[in-house]
Amino acid sequence: MRKKGRKAFWKNIKFKYKLTIINENTLEEVVGIHVSKLNGFSVLLAACTVIFLLAAIILVFTPLRNYLPGYMNSEVRSQVVTNALKADSLVEALDRQNQYIMNIQDIFSGKVSMDTVQSIDSLTTIRTNELMNRSKEEDDFRRKYEARQKAESAAEEDHKLPDLLFFRPTKGIVMKDFAPSRQHYGVDMAAAMDESIVAAMDGKVMMVVQTADKGFLIQIQHEQNFISVYKHCGTPRKKEGDRVKGGEVIALAGTEDEGKHVSYVHFELWHEGTPIDPAKYVVF
Repeated sequence: MRKKGRKAFWKNIKFKYKLTIINENTLEEVVGIHVSKLNGFSVLLAACTVIFLLAAIILVFTPLRNYLPGYMNSEVRSQVVTNALKADSLVEALDRQNQYIMNIQDIFSGKVSMDTVQSIDSLTTIRTNELMNRSKEEDDFRRKYEARQKAESAAEEDHKLPDLLFFRPTKGIVMKDFAPSRQHYGVDMAAAMDESIVAAMDGKVMMVVQTADKGFLIQIQHEQNFISVYKHCGTPRKKEGDRVKGGEVIALAGTEDEGKHVSYVHFELWHEGTPIDPAKYVVF
């Protein structure tokens, strides 16, 4: 059976077909070609080999080989290094030219006396030293800026809040953002008069106090050592000791912003005694 299968296979491959071109008018045979599958495969293999050899010759014997990894010749590599060195030299020369022009401008404007200048290089050295030395005002500003950055970084330290859902305290846009450097430890939100103020999370009301200038102040203790604070509240709807659910109304907005007839709510969020930015955990 195997021998018969091989014979049938080779017979099928070697079986020749006749391709004929016939004149349509006279039905005369013009060209006749006898081909087989084996001939077609051989011609295709030969064509692929010729194309591969031509492509290899073009890549090896033309400058295209320089674009192949590892085939760049020493001459081209040397030229690349030379061009890089020339570019560095041009940058240095341009920098010295700019310094020269600035020095000449200082001499013409009277900022530098010509009697004190021995050479352009010495003037450049003086200019560099002046730029390097900071004034007392710059040092004070730098110290204050670094201290403020450290305070904000400590106050805005990220806290991991697994599986916690925070509700938006009230409707309205944010008027003032969280800024611990200015002792503003929460966000101020504009709110319509008698707008509902809701608890940010499940918890227990720990404090309900009326102040002279900030209306009612409500403080809620939540799980995982979180505390939320609501200032400038109007009529409270909860009292101390009440358990509240997240999103439950605890008060109504009702205080005005310094006679501007604009009611707003101040909202703070604390974790383990540290104020955190509510905007990181509440979608306002």
